[in-house]
Amino acid sequence: MPGSSGNGSVTRSTLRQQIADALRDEVLAGRLQPGQEFTVKEIAEQYGVSATPVREALVDLSAQGLLDADQHRGFHVHEYSAADYRGIVEARSLITDGMFHALEVDGDRFPPHDEARAVAALAGVRRRGEEAQRASRAGDVTVLIGYDLRYWHELSSMFGNPYLADFLHRLRVQSWVCAVQHLRRLTDLRGALWSGHTDLVDALSHRDTKKARSIVDGYNAHALALIERLSDR
Repeated sequence: MPGSSGNGSVTRSTLRQQIADALRDEVLAGRLQPGQEFTVKEIAEQYGVSATPVREALVDLSAQGLLDADQHRGFHVHEYSAADYRGIVEARSLITDGMFHALEVDGDRFPPHDEARAVAALAGVRRRGEEAQRASRAGDVTVLIGYDLRYWHELSSMFGNPYLADFLHRLRVQSWVCAVQHLRRLTDLRGALWSGHTDLVDALSHRDTKKARSIVDGYNAHALALIERLSDR
């Protein structure tokens, strides 16, 4: 029946996304190491599901640059270099700079026109930023990644262009996957990670794009220096 077919399609699509999210979190947490190989069958057995949504999830993660497909063998976690990280940071900088430029051209673009909605949205972003800062200062990279991704996605969404927000989110996931592969070489990350989230919210809430750019530039320089130093080890 058409209704049953549709429900099955939705269920498979949801399962596909759930598996993709779970594996992405495994990579971000460093539990799936760079170069680590696995097959569709192994993942399907691990999660107790059929092969089809697993294969689709792995293809999705390959398209996002997190996995590499090995012909007739399976998949393995993509290994990023410091040069890859620099390229990702440059790409995400172009997006944030474009958002700041849009704010300069159209000051009403950020925050949203509805004042109550704007206040609530900024308050939510600030809460994510505060949690990210706490995790950063404590050196808890797993918690930091979760809040940091939500922080940037919610912040960029406030500029009104969902395509740029989604693209920036994808780049930030890639940059964290790359960073984690290097950060795992440190046993203590306290004080080593950027924690200027609320400063950036304050700058943007005052439409101070010059300060916002300075904060982001400082963040990028800090992150690049850290990853390149760890890569040299």
